[in-house]
Amino acid sequence: MNRKELIAEIKKKKSCLCVGLDTDLEKIPGHLLEEEDPLFAFNKEIIDATAPFCVAYKPNIAFYEAYGLQGWKSLEKTMAYLRQYYPNHFSIADAKRGDIGNTSTRYAKAFFNKLGFHSITVAPYMGEDSVKPFLAFKNKWSIVLGLTSNSGARDFQFAPVGMEQTPLYETVLRKTSSWGNTENLMFVIGATKAEHLRKVRAVIPEHFLLVPGVGTQGGSVEEVMTHGAIPGEIGLLINASRSILYASSDKHFAKTAASEAARLSQQMVKFFL
Repeated sequence: MNRKELIAEIKKKKSCLCVGLDTDLEKIPGHLLEEEDPLFAFNKEIIDATAPFCVAYKPNIAFYEAYGLQGWKSLEKTMAYLRQYYPNHFSIADAKRGDIGNTSTRYAKAFFNKLGFHSITVAPYMGEDSVKPFLAFKNKWSIVLGLTSNSGARDFQFAPVGMEQTPLYETVLRKTSSWGNTENLMFVIGATKAEHLRKVRAVIPEHFLLVPGVGTQGGSVEEVMTHGAIPGEIGLLINASRSILYASSDKHFAKTAASEAARLSQQMVKFFL
């Protein structure tokens, strides 16, 4: 999916909501555990219920790797279902990969070619040659960790660098943005760091941002849209996971999830007017 197509979907729905598929067998409704593939059964119902209100889905790969071969099968089935029934929804492999060049190429082939994802999250710590292999795939996106929403982000990401004592995350954004372009490179900026979005936009004014941390983690949709949206394009994918997935644990969980997705999406509408 290219940038023009993604922007068109966002404008059509007046929403930039991304639903994180952090599917945990310990949290899904108990009746689904009787299914042959509980992970996929849960994902399918969530996707069908929330698709009208979002433009993207983001499976967190760790939640599938944890279940070994069966987890990978569930992930493959989830991606096949998205490609068949919701091909206009952007897909993100939240894998946070990053290694030496030939290893990164194999990661890219696994998630882009084998599983069919539109994008993958990438850790930039090892430098340009660990990110460039992901950028070599046409119409695929690398989403680089820029400023994350976890409390430990301050351990390194705000460390002063150089004579001007620029926060490290700003240096990472500026340097990494030169490796690709606005057609193949996005950045993760946590919603709980919304007060820094103006600084982020000063460094990377045109790149799409994936913004996790809305919902359970306390991030504000309005603050993110106000400080991070690109005029006329939006340029954001705002992710919510647990607040949607586990809004209810009864047999009507999908309907409740849809209501939460609709509520978050509705908060975005005024920014399209």
